[in-house]
Amino acid sequence: MASLSGSRPPLFVTLLLFLAIALSAEAKVRRYRFHIAYKYKSPDCFQKLSITVNGQSPGPTIIAEQGDTVVVEVQNGLLTENTAVHWHGIRQIGTPWSDGTEGISQCPITPGETFVYKFVVDRAGTYIYHAHYGMQRSAGLYGLIKVAVPEGTVEPFAYDYDRSIVVNDWWHKSTYEQATGLSSVPFAFVGEPQSLLINGRGRFNCSLPSASGAVCNLTNPDCSPSVFTVVPGKTYRFRIACITSLSAISFGFEGHNMTVVEADGYYVKPFVVDSLYLYSGETYSVLVKADQDPSRNYWASVNVVSRKPDTPTGTAILNYYPNHPSRAPPTAPPAGPLWNDTAARLNQSVAIRAHPDHVEAPPAASDRTIVLLNTQNKVDGGHVRWALNNVSFTLPDTPYLVALKYKLKRAFDARPPPESYDYRGYDIRSAPPNPNATSSSSIYRLGFNTTVDVVLQNANTLNPNNSETHPWHLHGHDFWVLGHGAGKFDPSAHPAGVFNLVDPIQKNTVPVHPYGWTALRFRADNPGVWAFHCHVEAHYFMGMGLVFEEGVEKIGRLPDAIMGCGESKRLLRP
Repeated sequence: MASLSGSRPPLFVTLLLFLAIALSAEAKVRRYRFHIAYKYKSPDCFQKLSITVNGQSPGPTIIAEQGDTVVVEVQNGLLTENTAVHWHGIRQIGTPWSDGTEGISQCPITPGETFVYKFVVDRAGTYIYHAHYGMQRSAGLYGLIKVAVPEGTVEPFAYDYDRSIVVNDWWHKSTYEQATGLSSVPFAFVGEPQSLLINGRGRFNCSLPSASGAVCNLTNPDCSPSVFTVVPGKTYRFRIACITSLSAISFGFEGHNMTVVEADGYYVKPFVVDSLYLYSGETYSVLVKADQDPSRNYWASVNVVSRKPDTPTGTAILNYYPNHPSRAPPTAPPAGPLWNDTAARLNQSVAIRAHPDHVEAPPAASDRTIVLLNTQNKVDGGHVRWALNNVSFTLPDTPYLVALKYKLKRAFDARPPPESYDYRGYDIRSAPPNPNATSSSSIYRLGFNTTVDVVLQNANTLNPNNSETHPWHLHGHDFWVLGHGAGKFDPSAHPAGVFNLVDPIQKNTVPVHPYGWTALRFRADNPGVWAFHCHVEAHYFMGMGLVFEEGVEKIGRLPDAIMGCGESKRLLRP
């Protein structure tokens, strides 16, 4: 047989090689079809219309291996609503049009249409997907993405079995009712959730007056508790994804410790907790050993923190084999830690560091620092809005990615937004008057390959003595978490005295605690237009977000499929 180096190989050898490469490439493509539609569901025994993926909520789990290409055909069967799906934590390197953000990376998918998302999962870890249109995430459009390490790769921890947990909060009012209240004068908040769901299952008290006249059936199998069966003596990796729309939560297994080993796709310097705090958009992996009395079952429980709870504990069953999986534990569900213990939550945030064998040090300095004051304002005739440096974000009709690539100059506000605020004079503990508050569609233009620091400063809301937790999510990037602090950020002292440049964890979502600050650093090295926003559904809907642009000139022709709205209509080829 002729050598495959040097002289040209025979034609049949070339064909065999081509076929082998093609088959290998095809084996690395994971294909999914999502049909999005409303269905009557009873996840907490109370029947309501839910948005489902292939009839499920949570939707099907996407399973892939690092380096694979994932192709998802999303058909919008909602009849009267647009939609878009965001692949949360996937950086979309080279595919910014597949980020799934309506108004930013694409026009929405209209009823009856199919949009094909295609992207590479470039990091192993635990991620999520969810709607990024209106408030559809809180109606049930979400699911899990599990990306395995390449074959032969050894992770810095060992376990016997891999399990997944998706936690979300649940309302009985429709998202239309919620959005109308948020947009009205007088303002009507969505209120606290009726239930907390674990893997799409919870339990509402059907005897309450609020269930009167509704279909609420405690015997409905749709709301029977989720069960996690374990074998005594074995160690389990639980991937926990928090896709709540409002609530910060605590999660725990009754009587069991959890060792935290992964956060948002990055290995963590292991630390042990009996209750894990999670914020909307975060994912963690924890190791749990089934080392308790095997003659009984135990609770898995989730509780609201950071807001005064008006929602019952969400529960599932940790079932010790061979006990019957539906056997309820003999104890009451754990109440969890104090809801208003901000110090404990801040301490967990500070404790999360990169695994010693997997440290990726951040750049030693940044080229630009953006300081963002998180406030609540009244703008546009008395509407309550969230704002950054007194500017409330509004989405344009034409996606930014299209407008910037093709220089559609009238598609959004071209004036640069403010990069800081009067940090010396501003009282973060007083209800803000903010007489100069406004709304805008302006964006931050970043120099390509520059290093950017963002400091998020939390403050008082319009209500006295109230500051809320805000989980911030960055699309298109992972960032280094340089530091957290209580009180007011001081740019003259905290960068040198507090910032961790040695072993900071990298994440895509991070909390800003009440009356506190969080600092992060990232490289603007992914050509595209990327959302950065509070992951609380109502807060983003009310303007708590912004957009970064970097290197759009480096992107080739955009797919026609992302166009068709606003000024992008005229760009479509006949």
